[in-house]
Amino acid sequence: MPEQNVGGTDRLLRVVLAVVLSVVAVRALVSGRRTVGTAAALGAVGAGFNAVTCFCGLNALLGLDTTEE
Repeated sequence: MPEQNVGGTDRLLRVVLAVVLSVVAVRALVSGRRTVGTAAALGAVGAGFNAVTCFCGLNALLGLDTTEE
C-alpha cells in the first residue's frame, strides 16, 4: 500500500466534498442531467477514496504531505 499523504484538515475537507458531491450527483441524476450527475458521482468517489485511504496520487506527484499538520 502507498505511503499516506492525506491527513488532518485535508482529510476532513475531502469527506465533506464527497458528501456534497454525492448530493449534487443524486439531485442531478433525478432531474435528468446525466452528465453533471456522472461527473459529480465520479468526483465524490475520488474524494471519498482519498479520505478513506489517506492517499492522493496528485499529492504524491506534487510532493505534498498533509499528514503532519
